[in-house]
Amino acid sequence: MGKTYYVPRSVKGESRLLYIFTIKSFVTTVAFGLIGALIWYLGSNIGMGLVPGLIVTAIFAAIGFAFGALKIPDVPMMGKFRKAGGEYITDIAFRFITFRRKKKIYMYNLNRGGK
Repeated sequence: MGKTYYVPRSVKGESRLLYIFTIKSFVTTVAFGLIGALIWYLGSNIGMGLVPGLIVTAIFAAIGFAFGALKIPDVPMMGKFRKAGGEYITDIAFRFITFRRKKKIYMYNLNRGGK
């Protein structure tokens, strides 16, 4: 007979870059960092120095990382966001933008059991 190989049950995991970044969080970090760098460039015309510019860029990059990597916590105290527990903030933001544009949203629960 042939060899047996281990086949993982769950292959949904995301690939990682530099251990802390997923591809989505890396892209959002770079995009928000570029927005911060643009603000730094525009601010340098009015006298913004090196250190304040780096701080502004780092703040925007941190916001981008949080936007791309964090999930809404699944706790009952979240109020309106209670049903969104466990979903990425980017997914919720894109769903909100889609809803604002079309005024309709269709949610399908593919889990046949559970909640």
